[in-house]
Amino acid sequence: QVQLVESGGGLVQAGGSLRLSCAASGIIFSYYTMGWYRQGPGKQRELVATITSGGRSNYADSMQGRFTISRDNAKNTVYLQMSSLKPEDTAVYYCRAEGTYYWGQGTQVTVSS
Repeated sequence: QVQLVESGGGLVQAGGSLRLSCAASGIIFSYYTMGWYRQGPGKQRELVATITSGGRSNYADSMQGRFTISRDNAKNTVYLQMSSLKPEDTAVYYCRAEGTYYWGQGTQVTVSS
């Protein structure tokens, strides 16, 4: 059974930082490009960043420079380090094994002004 479990969300003030984690099980984690997505209130789900099995990363323009995606294949975990957070970053953040239907349940990030 495939599971992607996000953690690390919470309430933070504008300008603060958070580190999200997504632990995978039931898949050969190192084979997959992994992605972080988010869905804000009343908005569509959007891509935040992806990272290939070899560690090459790609970011949405609005996150470039503030967010960093990384992975630890030995721990089957992908991370999202978020800094200089803004209220508009408030959303539920999801991880995904790219090219599959495997999504996590999401973790809420709320940024107060």
